[in-house]
Amino acid sequence: MSFLVPTLSRYFFRRYMLTFVTYCLAVLFLIFLVDFNESSRRLSAAAEYTVLTGLLISLLRVPTVLQVVIPFVVLIASIATLLQLNRKYELVVTRAAGVSAWQFLAPLVIANLMIGVLSITALNTLAANALQYAETIVVERNLGMRQTNTAVPWLRQRTAEGDTVVGARATAAGGTRLSGATFFLFDADQRISERLEVGEAVLGDGVWELTDVKRIRSGEPVERLQATTVPTNLKAEFVGESLTSPETVPFFELGGKIATAKSFGLPATSYEMQFHRLVAQPALLAAMTLIAAMVSLKFVRFGQSFTAILGGILAGFVLYVVSELIQAFANAGTIPPVVAAWLPVVVASALGTTVLLHKEDG
Repeated sequence: MSFLVPTLSRYFFRRYMLTFVTYCLAVLFLIFLVDFNESSRRLSAAAEYTVLTGLLISLLRVPTVLQVVIPFVVLIASIATLLQLNRKYELVVTRAAGVSAWQFLAPLVIANLMIGVLSITALNTLAANALQYAETIVVERNLGMRQTNTAVPWLRQRTAEGDTVVGARATAAGGTRLSGATFFLFDADQRISERLEVGEAVLGDGVWELTDVKRIRSGEPVERLQATTVPTNLKAEFVGESLTSPETVPFFELGGKIATAKSFGLPATSYEMQFHRLVAQPALLAAMTLIAAMVSLKFVRFGQSFTAILGGILAGFVLYVVSELIQAFANAGTIPPVVAAWLPVVVASALGTTVLLHKEDG
């Protein structure tokens, strides 16, 4: 028995990793196809859009989407692995040899902890850099002007010339390059004096440098300008904190982003939520293993059940929905980000452990 458990652990570990990689590749291909279809719909009207550009942008976005769906991949791969072992009666023989469920689940838990660590280090860094590059392509080729149904980030600046509200469909270079930007210029009475629709805006030294500008003033015809400037007192660091998405910041830079945002008096909730969510991810993936086992161990004793498999997948989906809902509350400042990140992990772990203890130990 002393040599049996290590041997089985290595065998179960290899079987699970092979299944995980297979499902992961299938999900990656599906993500790529769906994102390419959506990108084509939103960007194809742009003059500089090509199929190769769309393929590249979708490929660069794949790692970011994979970070979101990786808990589902882990759940499905865990269930599939245990079902494969069950169909070949390997789990039956293992349990008959006196190996408990906790022992043969340990390799899967360890594998998912490793996947979680790789996810928040290597995958997150790759995803953040790739997404930044994708945003740069959108800005450089003026594709951001054609995006629809996109949340536009806004910021307000105050100068001696008056207030200006700035928004953009797409940002790059830490928020200092804007594509599809809109500038609302206010007069001394806080009424909009003019509106600038801008192809591209770059933050320079004390000015926004605008190109491909459409100036709109009340009671006057629309004026088109090749280039113009708008005064600003905004610093690149402040703009970056206001317009940069947390998904474009690598894990190891989030701490600095949080500190910088707070130093400017800006809310850092989204960055804090991203940081704690990534830290909690290895534990969440381990909890997904317990949920999969909660369903799969029933097959060993009572036979396979499609309803039970569907129940396991449904449990993972409900956990995801609850996680997203809690995250929305955290971003709104209702609950602390650390609580929002770890509460789903604690609930899933407690549920899985309780059910397994009941099944195994009575």
